[in-house]
Amino acid sequence: MSEKIADYKYKTPIAIRFSDIDAVGHVNNAIYLTYFEVARFNYWKEAINWNLRENGVIVGRSEVNYLKPITLEDEIFCYVRTTRIGNSSFDIMHLLVRITPHGEEICTTGKTVCISYDYSLNKSISIPQKERDMMIAYDEPGLILNTN
Repeated sequence: MSEKIADYKYKTPIAIRFSDIDAVGHVNNAIYLTYFEVARFNYWKEAINWNLRENGVIVGRSEVNYLKPITLEDEIFCYVRTTRIGNSSFDIMHLLVRITPHGEEICTTGKTVCISYDYSLNKSISIPQKERDMMIAYDEPGLILNTN
């Protein structure tokens, strides 16, 4: 997975909590999924304007690629973009970067398969057209494989 920061528009800061750190001083591997969740939620709220109260989203699968450890002293951000849109599912990519004197350094990449979901029916549903259009418009149509 060779992700490039230049392919991403959306970026959000991530706060590292003392409780995120493991015994050797690194962010614990399970915490990365929480960082991705925070970033996805911010992306949906700020960039896509997804109304999660009307149209739910559940996680179908998550992947994490640990490239470099993150410590309590690091200042980190998460880039987020939609990379695939199907009928009811779509893929979100994440890049966790740390700020260095030489710029941003990618520490972790990840992918989350998300599913549009109706909690009242307890089943997946088609991605609402407004949110589909916003993801495509925001993340540049050339970067998204639309499998619908």
